[in-house]
Amino acid sequence: MPVRQITTLRRTKSNNRALERSVISSTHRPVEALVWPQLLALAAGGDIVRPVYAEAHQAFWNLYAPVATGHGGDAFVIGQLGQSLDGRVATATGRSHYINGPESIRHLHRLRALVDAVIVGIGTVVADDPRLTVRGVDGRDPARIVIDPNGRLPPDARMLADDGCPVFVVQGCDRPRPAWVTPVVVPPRDGRLDPAAIIAALSALGLRRLLVEGGAATVSRFLAAGMLNRLHLCVAPMVIGSGPIGISLPPIDHLDSALRPHTQVHHLGRDILFDCELQRPVAAPACSQDALLDGVES
Repeated sequence: MPVRQITTLRRTKSNNRALERSVISSTHRPVEALVWPQLLALAAGGDIVRPVYAEAHQAFWNLYAPVATGHGGDAFVIGQLGQSLDGRVATATGRSHYINGPESIRHLHRLRALVDAVIVGIGTVVADDPRLTVRGVDGRDPARIVIDPNGRLPPDARMLADDGCPVFVVQGCDRPRPAWVTPVVVPPRDGRLDPAAIIAALSALGLRRLLVEGGAATVSRFLAAGMLNRLHLCVAPMVIGSGPIGISLPPIDHLDSALRPHTQVHHLGRDILFDCELQRPVAAPACSQDALLDGVES
């Protein structure tokens, strides 16, 4: 059986070019077997003292503990996006299965297991029909949320399954939904549903640890609005060459205005994960958000 690795690279304060490297290497995932139950307990509100692990175990803990501990009074919002080396999230015909490898997909399921709810835009539901459940790792299914401002949600979408897991639809006005689905009405602002208002409405329902999973336009809008605490970008060693891009923000005039998050780098199989630590709230660039992917995911 091949050895699986998660590699963490971190810039040191003393030398910007110096990198600390720790490798998680195993044939039977002993690192995950030891650390993952602790992270699940932490996410459930357990009083877990930060363990002292070996270097490889510590890298795994450091990647997921910020998500597991995000259950305080304020909302904790993490965005996740998979893309190619040239920043594409699909082909020109919309095919995206699968850009990222199995270790990145497993990583996504770990994130789902740690949050209260997972959020997707209506474009993702229409294109991919995701289940938004936890598979392949231990952990409970999160609540499922779709942002559907214009009533495009198909009645047979798999995320609407009546399986006992809470389902919410964020919408701009009252619309009938199945009995087991909770509508969340967020009044539009300038014809759009404001990310800050969405987070506030979900927090009022007790959903404070949130994963914005896609699509790219939805993640970009939450990032542009300054509503992400963290962003995970999984980059696959693939060049697609055309098709929709991942992160797209309003234009800036000077590089001084560019986002420069503190970033740690991890290897997930052949993919590279950029764990970007952001700060909320931050001011969006001085540009109308109407310029941001107008019409996509609406």
